[in-house]
Amino acid sequence: MHIHVNGRNIEITDAIKAYVKEKAGKVVAHYEQIDSIDAVLSVIKNPSVSDSHIAEINCKIGGETIRVEEKAENMYASIDLVCDKLDRQVRKYKEKGLSKSKGGVESIRTTQTEAEV
Repeated sequence: MHIHVNGRNIEITDAIKAYVKEKAGKVVAHYEQIDSIDAVLSVIKNPSVSDSHIAEINCKIGGETIRVEEKAENMYASIDLVCDKLDRQVRKYKEKGLSKSKGGVESIRTTQTEAEV
């Protein structure tokens, strides 16, 4: 599993890269079938924009991609927010897959009533 960290309008320091890998590593602990995580950190250089630090993460699981994005006043806060959001999305994906494989509850739209059968 690879975690790639890129930057736009910002120099990615070793501390920021280590912080992203630490936070994203916690998400990988929940679901080991993650293929790769690509993080893009960017800064808007306009002083009138309050949430100028943006963190985006693309997570590849199997053949699907989960994309999350968050904005905050500083880079560490945006990384925290985006990793929390990614954690929720990965858990949702995992539970959805487990319920399908175990024959869980189907959607109301796909179930047939006794009158239709």
